[in-house]
Amino acid sequence: MLTYLAYGLAIALNLMVLFIGARFLLVPRASAAGYGVPAKVDGDPAYLTIKGLRDGSFGLLGLALLAFVGPAAEAWFMLVVALVPLGDTLIVLRHGGTKAVAFGIHFATAVAVLISAALLFAVS
Repeated sequence: MLTYLAYGLAIALNLMVLFIGARFLLVPRASAAGYGVPAKVDGDPAYLTIKGLRDGSFGLLGLALLAFVGPAAEAWFMLVVALVPLGDTLIVLRHGGTKAVAFGIHFATAVAVLISAALLFAVS
């Protein structure tokens, strides 16, 4: 049962990150608003594309590690990649975003990713 939970949570998180990456590539301004720091009208859209590519790559890498290497590698990946939503929390707070978005989305995501890492370590 724990194995199904560990794999299921890891797959769900990786798919969500892949979705977020695709969304930033397809509708960057709306995605930036959802992130918690809306993009400026005259801002450089390249940065939004970079975020989309980064998130999409992380999602694919996580799925590949789980499928081809196993839960221990995925656990280490999740442990390291948890730094991203923790950093996102600080970015949102530092750039005028709300605490609700910073903690309710980004910090909560970091906690979920760390829980996923712990579950994957437990089954590996």
